[in-house]
Amino acid sequence: MSFIINAIVWTLAFYGLFEIIKTIIYISVHTKLKSDGIYMIIGVKNQEKEIEGILRSIMFKILYGKEEIIKDIVVADLNSKDNTKEIIKRLEEEYECLEVVNWRECKELIDAIDNS
Repeated sequence: MSFIINAIVWTLAFYGLFEIIKTIIYISVHTKLKSDGIYMIIGVKNQEKEIEGILRSIMFKILYGKEEIIKDIVVADLNSKDNTKEIIKRLEEEYECLEVVNWRECKELIDAIDNS
């Protein structure tokens, strides 16, 4: 019984690792990200009241603070119904190190990579 549980846990762990690797491949191939550094990926949904303040705070720390190791921030909009996407698109134009990705399109591209 212990062997079966361990096999299931390891299978799930490898599946999770595979999904992370697919996401990293997509980001490195289909976005403007550099090949070195640490990247922050933020998923957002319906956060129009908070997202600008949060992103500006993070950007301030990256640009003027001690967070020099973070190279870029990827914000994935999870089909927000409010103005979240418009706000982060506006911020993307203002900050070069901010990348906005539509999660549905991202998933379709990852699935296409997986099926090739």
